[in-house]
Amino acid sequence: MRLGKTAVVLGGSAAGLCTAGALAPHFDEVLVLERDELPAGAAHRRGVPQSKHPHFLLNSGRRAIGALFPGFEDDLVAAGGLDLMPSMDAAYLDGEGWSARKRSAMTMIYGSRILIERVLRDKVRELANVVIREGVAVTGLTVRDGRVAGVDFSTPDGGEHLDADFVVDAMGRGSGVGGWLVAAGWPEPEVRTLDAKVTYTSRWYDLPPERPASWWWRHLVIMPTPDKGEHPAEHEFLVNFFPIEGDRVIACMGSWGLEMPRTADTFVETARRVRTPLFAEAMDRCAPTSEVHLTRSTGNKWRRYDRWASPPRGLVFVGDSICAFNPFYAQGISSAAGSALLLREHLGRASGLDAAFSARFFKAQRKLLGVPWSLAMARDQGYECAVGTEKPPEWRRRLLAAVSGPAFSLVVGAAREYDVVDEHFAKVFNLDESLGEMLRNPRVLAGLVRYRLRAALGKHRVPYGFDPRAEPPATDYSTAATTAAAR
Repeated sequence: MRLGKTAVVLGGSAAGLCTAGALAPHFDEVLVLERDELPAGAAHRRGVPQSKHPHFLLNSGRRAIGALFPGFEDDLVAAGGLDLMPSMDAAYLDGEGWSARKRSAMTMIYGSRILIERVLRDKVRELANVVIREGVAVTGLTVRDGRVAGVDFSTPDGGEHLDADFVVDAMGRGSGVGGWLVAAGWPEPEVRTLDAKVTYTSRWYDLPPERPASWWWRHLVIMPTPDKGEHPAEHEFLVNFFPIEGDRVIACMGSWGLEMPRTADTFVETARRVRTPLFAEAMDRCAPTSEVHLTRSTGNKWRRYDRWASPPRGLVFVGDSICAFNPFYAQGISSAAGSALLLREHLGRASGLDAAFSARFFKAQRKLLGVPWSLAMARDQGYECAVGTEKPPEWRRRLLAAVSGPAFSLVVGAAREYDVVDEHFAKVFNLDESLGEMLRNPRVLAGLVRYRLRAALGKHRVPYGFDPRAEPPATDYSTAATTAAAR
C-alpha cells in the first residue's frame, strides 16, 4: 500500500541505505540525501571514518538486510566476503590460553565496511523509485502542526527545499535533528549515555602469497587477560587479526581507558607486547597497505525520543541517530538493519502516518534496541573509567567487574561442551535473544550447572587453556564436544 508520494532519508550510510529499502514499497519516490560524494566501488569516504576498522555483520543483521534486499548475502560473498564459522576458522585466545577448535551454531560473513556499503548501494540502485542525491548537506526541517513536512538542504548550487510525507533520520551520532526539533517546540529528549573510554587502532595488510602451514586459522582473536596481578598494559587489549576480501586483513588493537598507538612504528612495537607473539609474527609476514587509524568516538548513547508524550508525526530515527553503541560489540549495522526491517513491517500494516503509527513504531523499536543496549551495559558498566548517566554506583560497578569475567568464561566453557548453551549463546551474540532470556532458559541453566560441577571435578571433555606462547592447536574437537553433550 502506498502511504504517500515522497519519503526522504537523511544519510546514505548503511542505516540510510537499509531504510531506503524499507521505504521503497510504500512511497512513490524515496530520496536519500548524502553529504559525501559516494565512491563507485568499495572505498573509504569522509563520512564513515570507522570504515577503517573491523566490522562484524551479525546473523540478525544478515537476515534483516537479506529480507530488505533479497540476494544481498550471495552478492556480498560474490564480491569477496568470506562465509566462515568462527569456532573452526578463528584462533581464539580467552582466559588463560587458546580455546579448542570445534564446530558450533554460529557462522559469519567477514568483509570490510566499505564492501558491505558498496553491495548495499548496488542493491539500492536497483530500486526504480529510489534516488540517491550526493554532495548535499541537510540544514533543517519544516514542521507544520506537529508533523515534519519537509527538508531543507544545501547543494554546491545553493539551498533547496523538499516537501515530504515521511522523513527518516539516519545521519548517525552527529545528527542535528534533535536540536532542530527542540527549536521547533519539542522538549530536550532524555539521553542515556555510557562512555567506557574505548579507543581502537587499526592498520590494513595484504596477506602473504603463501600462508604458513601453521595458519589453519583465518581470524585471530585475543581477549583481555583475566589476570588480576601485575602484567603489561597490552595484556588488557582486545586484539583482532581480521580477514576481509581481497586476501587482506585488518590488524586491530583496542582497549578500555588506555592509550593506543598512533604511528606505524608504535603500532608494531605495541603489537609485540600483547598476550601472544602470534599477532606480531602474523603482521611481520604481511605487507602493510595503510597508515594507522585511531578512533575514540565510541560511547554508548541512546536518545530517548520514544519517551516524548507527543513525538513528531512523519519522522522516525534509525541507526546511531537514535542509539549508538560501543563499536567493540559489533551491534551497529545489525541494529540499524533491524530497525529498518521493523519500519517496513509497521508501514506494511499502517493505514496512515498518524500519531498512533509513531507511537506503535517507537514502542516496538524501544524493545528492539533494548537487547543490544543491555549487552553493552553489562560489559561497559564494570569499567572504573566509564562515565555517563548509566554509570552505576561504585559498589555495583565493583560487583559487575568481579562477576562479568568469570560469568562470561563459564558460558563460553559450557558452550564448548553443551550444544544447547552454544546455540543460545550464539543467539545472544547475534542479537536474536536477550541475555536475560538465555539465562532464564532451564536447559541452558542445566548445562551451565552441569559444566560447573564437571569442571570442579576436572572432567572436561573439550580441553582449553592451551599455551598462548605456542601456536593454537589445529585439532578439531567437535566429536569430543558431541560426546560430552550426550553424557
